[in-house]
Amino acid sequence: MVIKEWCKVTPALSQPVINCIKKQKFKTMTPIQAAVIPLILSCKDVVAEAVTGSGKTLAFVVPMLEMLIKREKEAPLRKDFVYAVIISPTRELATQIYKVIEQFLEEPELKHFTLSLLVGGRPIEVDAESMKKGAQIVVCTPGRFQDLLAERKYLNLPGRLKELDFLVLDEADRLLDLGFSVTLTTILQYLPRQRRTGLFSATQTKELQDLVRAGLRNPVLISVKEKSSISTPVALENYYVIVQPEDKFLFLLNFIRNRKIMKGLFFLPTCACVDYWANVLPALLPDIKIFSIHGKMKLKRSKILEKFRDTENTILLCTDLMARGLDIPEVEWVLQWEPPTSPAALVHRAGRTARGGARGCSLLPLLPTEDTYVPFIRANQKVELVDWRKSTDEIKITQKLRDKVLSILHEQQKKDRAVLDKGQRAFVSHIRAYSKHECNLLLQLKELPLGHIATSYGLLKLPLMPEIKEEHKKQFVGPNDKIDFNSIPYKDKQKEASRLQKLEEYKKTGMWPSKKKKKMIKTQPWEQTKQNKLEHKEKRKKRKELKKKLKEEGKSGKKRKAVTQEELDELAADVALIKKLKKRKITSEQFDQAFDVDK
Repeated sequence: MVIKEWCKVTPALSQPVINCIKKQKFKTMTPIQAAVIPLILSCKDVVAEAVTGSGKTLAFVVPMLEMLIKREKEAPLRKDFVYAVIISPTRELATQIYKVIEQFLEEPELKHFTLSLLVGGRPIEVDAESMKKGAQIVVCTPGRFQDLLAERKYLNLPGRLKELDFLVLDEADRLLDLGFSVTLTTILQYLPRQRRTGLFSATQTKELQDLVRAGLRNPVLISVKEKSSISTPVALENYYVIVQPEDKFLFLLNFIRNRKIMKGLFFLPTCACVDYWANVLPALLPDIKIFSIHGKMKLKRSKILEKFRDTENTILLCTDLMARGLDIPEVEWVLQWEPPTSPAALVHRAGRTARGGARGCSLLPLLPTEDTYVPFIRANQKVELVDWRKSTDEIKITQKLRDKVLSILHEQQKKDRAVLDKGQRAFVSHIRAYSKHECNLLLQLKELPLGHIATSYGLLKLPLMPEIKEEHKKQFVGPNDKIDFNSIPYKDKQKEASRLQKLEEYKKTGMWPSKKKKKMIKTQPWEQTKQNKLEHKEKRKKRKELKKKLKEEGKSGKKRKAVTQEELDELAADVALIKKLKKRKITSEQFDQAFDVDK
């Protein structure tokens, strides 16, 4: 593995760029940087694949700045034109890239270049005004960039892109996973063909190859991996552990308590799961600062992320929103509640630690029914999972600990109905997400002991779900005392007043009042709903094929009634009468008389 010094890059880097790199203490180039930077500087399109944490951001930021410096020497850059665009899948990653470029623009020789961040979560007019002030470099998310391209009232962005030199699609596979394929195709139509394009990704997919064909010209393919046998950094240790379903949360809780984690990420299946555990965990981990973030937090996300970066002895509860590209070097541990919906996401989750050559660890608890996931992920994603119990003493879970933790979880729900509601929603959303797993041949919903899982959530009662069977009710361990659920209040006084009012109405009428009158439909299991959709799709396909076959044979699918000549003559006579009446050639009485006679 050859690692080059920054000063030996060919073509040579400018002094301001080298100065900034030295200030950031990057002494040598990573393999991906050494491979990609010279190619882009030589005016080549590049498709780069490398493991997470390998330094992909600098691999496109450095040549982008060099291209702007070179162009400026040829002719002054216009302030109202955009010369470089970097598209990122999430606003968090876009903000991170923006801050990296900002550090370079602090150099006296580079500070005249203008930079703009275009992401969602704020009015489009704000971004339009930012662009009007000048943005020679744009870092954006695809949705907001497309909105600005279509918005002509405040800004003519397509006109500003005529001189575009460089386009970067960062975490390109994630852009496609999030459904931005059509958006990217639309954006590419606005951009000049005579440009350089860099496409950066941690994995390669068929959809990505289609995008390469559409947006790049004779690209050079670069694949940099630290070992041919693995797809995660060498310094990253990936562990798994087999736990009983009712003890999964207790194991993870003990795991966190028994080691001093300065910074950790805890990936949960859904947004509702993040909300619930963010409410109940602080009482169980009083010495650790708990933050939470997910995709439904539109305006808070950047502030939460900044607080997490600045805090020590902290854990961030999150969804797969945080699985891509985010660079927080201090993260030591990545914990996961269960395998991600997509196998490829496991690589990206684990890649949030062991960044830039530092050491890091990830842990994935599996149920006894999920043990086949270990050889599957080794074959499918080249991720070697090591049994945690072989590397350390087993963490024993006593009945005393189990009772104490469940008691704390139960008490929090009894004190605030909002926590009770969040627990119910978290469990239901978790089971629904599990039913949609891409590896559903290995991770089957029907094998899940739902009662034990509900126990691990510390729920006061089982939710009303068609998936809950009699065997699951026997597995469930709830509170010892009998609970009057109508007496559990909301801490929020306004919500509680509204609830009590509805409760009174319910006692009088026997029906819970609602703003909308909902039609009562018997709930179906998700698996049955999925089967019904597939059957409906198959029926539509057969009808379409039949229609096509009839058309080819010159037949029509509908049987039409034959019209006789006598009926056509009667219709013509009626039309002639109506025309005479309109032209006042006959009176209404004559029309009525003639019409009656005809009939």
